[in-house]
Amino acid sequence: MFFLKFVFVLALMFVSVLFGMQQANEGIDRMKGFEDHNFKEALHVAENDGGQVELAVLGTDISSHDIQEKKAKLEEMKAYNFFSSIGKKLAEGVSSFANKIIELITNLIQ
Repeated sequence: MFFLKFVFVLALMFVSVLFGMQQANEGIDRMKGFEDHNFKEALHVAENDGGQVELAVLGTDISSHDIQEKKAKLEEMKAYNFFSSIGKKLAEGVSSFANKIIELITNLIQ
């Protein structure tokens, strides 16, 4: 439950940052009095003729196809990342510690 709340708050913060960047962009346009095409929108969502939704974050187009290609490329590389392995071990340790604490608390309550 805590993890779900944490992910929700993290997603809310991320969306808030994107919204704030968009508002700042619009404020700059109003302050200057004209629209400069060099300034990109923070988040742009549009639907193309085929009915597919196109997403651009900070002027960079994002598509599920691009993400799948990057995932396949990373799997092909099979590179060993020292920090990634340490992070995984740390996450496992924190998870087991949290589980033990939760079990201890629930046993004390019962």
